[in-house]
Amino acid sequence: MKREELALPAAAHAARPAAAPAGAGAHGGPGVPLITLRDAGVRFGSVAALEGVSLTLHRGEQIALVGANGAGKTTLLRLLHGTLASSAGPGSRIEHAPDGRAPVAAMMFQRPFLLQLSATRNVRIALWLHGVPRAARAARAARALDRVGLAALAERPARTLSGGEQQRLALARAWALEPDILFLDEPTASLDPSARREVEQLVAALAADGVTTVMSTHNLGQAKRLARRVLYLDHGRLRLDLPTDRFFDPQRPPPEAAGFLKGELPWH
Repeated sequence: MKREELALPAAAHAARPAAAPAGAGAHGGPGVPLITLRDAGVRFGSVAALEGVSLTLHRGEQIALVGANGAGKTTLLRLLHGTLASSAGPGSRIEHAPDGRAPVAAMMFQRPFLLQLSATRNVRIALWLHGVPRAARAARAARALDRVGLAALAERPARTLSGGEQQRLALARAWALEPDILFLDEPTASLDPSARREVEQLVAALAADGVTTVMSTHNLGQAKRLARRVLYLDHGRLRLDLPTDRFFDPQRPPPEAAGFLKGELPWH
């Protein structure tokens, strides 16, 4: 199992407050900051995958990352998750919540990495790696599988499940860790419409529980359905950070993303 699909082990998990409107605190203002990037960047040799990115993720937000292939979406997710370090200058830094506690984070991919074990063992091993006591693992795994509708398939080998079932298993594995933030990298891109709807419903349910969700997607309809905030990346730079309705406003489309929204790819 890939380490980056699991919660950051050094993060101590605190009880999550009742869900508030996405990105909002008890009085409708910004929620508690969880992760802040300041002038962050990532280089792979001579290639700048991200440059000068500054943003803050708040508790309870539902965020979509959009942009053309190669814009830096996956790199940004990995940077936020902690599996990539910022390689920008000395002014670049990553900050966590005001109390300094790193949030518990989990990450899902378009094609999840599953062990050649049963569905329930895949979840239990994730809990073991996360440091959950042995006595609690079976019950937590069972609850997670039931939550995603896979209770009847708990003993089925994970790699024999359908594509949609495997993504639901990956969500169960993430949900069992009780994350503060769930990062999703194109989680429905390879699924048929029915399986995509199932995964979208589960992501929406997790968000309703108060989990901050940050999802990259090429499906703009999905971004409209699941996000309240859109981050638009272009050539490794964060060009726009807008509420979803403003980003997709048909009367006043943001000029920085006009070509992208029309489907005009940047190399045309």
